[in-house]
Amino acid sequence: MKKVRVLALVHDHLVPPDDTSGIDILEAEWKMEYDVIETLRESGHDVRVLGVHDDLSGIRLATEEFTPHIVFNLMEAFAGVTTFDQNVVSYIELLRLSYTGCNPRGLILARDKALSKKLLAYHRIPVPDFTVVRRGRRTQLSKKLRFPLIVKSLFFEASTGISQASVVENEEQLERRVEFVHETLGSAAIVEQFIDGRELYVGVVGNERLDVFPVWEMSFAGMPDNRWKIATERVKWSTRYQKTHGIMTDAAQLDDATVARIGNIAKRTYRALDLSGYARIDMRLDDEGRPYVLEANPNPNLAYGEDFAESGEKMGVSYEALLDRIIRLGLRWEPARTGSANP
Repeated sequence: MKKVRVLALVHDHLVPPDDTSGIDILEAEWKMEYDVIETLRESGHDVRVLGVHDDLSGIRLATEEFTPHIVFNLMEAFAGVTTFDQNVVSYIELLRLSYTGCNPRGLILARDKALSKKLLAYHRIPVPDFTVVRRGRRTQLSKKLRFPLIVKSLFFEASTGISQASVVENEEQLERRVEFVHETLGSAAIVEQFIDGRELYVGVVGNERLDVFPVWEMSFAGMPDNRWKIATERVKWSTRYQKTHGIMTDAAQLDDATVARIGNIAKRTYRALDLSGYARIDMRLDDEGRPYVLEANPNPNLAYGEDFAESGEKMGVSYEALLDRIIRLGLRWEPARTGSANP
């Protein structure tokens, strides 16, 4: 593609150092940022990096000085608040800048796990039964919900706060875990029917026309029988834990009919939540082969070698080509307008 000026927007504590000598980049917390920025530069793009925490004014200043063709948005929060990420994108739109990744409306709909499940259920997309427990409230279960259940934060992503104790088998465990989410994470809790089965991830890229990457699966081959096969925070982020228990991800071995059904559900989920750019749809496949959507993750981890990029590679899309496609989608995206007011 034509070489463009790219303003890479990252969290201020995740700006990669200019000199990485002696640093194990594979273990660095800024690996994704480094992979994206360096790959774009190697592809010939003119990239400027801007670290942001709780002040958006730097974006305007950088825009005036650098005049980027596009903002490559790698922000997942603002001022440490994850639910503020959509506000950053809204600000970029107000500046009339092109940007990569999901639009603000899609971020809002996908972030709220209860709201997204209601929308998906309306569109007859299979989701686990659930209830929400707000802070200061006690849990009230409907007759549909039966143990075991899984308790998560209503808003947090990346398995934050999820552990083996998140799957509960009785009222006492349930109340204890809901209290943990309320007090430790400071958010409402969502209590879902636990789907015992295979953990699947499906990458989707596009705006109007969508491409679905090969279905990816997390394997728990080395996990003890007395452990729940779930993607806990430790499973997601501890390489030592992954190696100890033989936890890995790779292309799922599924029959063609199941792959087609899962791909169709992934596309319908993407459209129902008004997503754009790229996203990962997390699912569970139960013992009877029925897929359930757990959640949608707009702007998933873009690091080289991670699930999203690896599934693209499996389909023949190189990492460089993936980033270029994400840029092209951002340049073509236009926010929906219902009309224009006179100045």
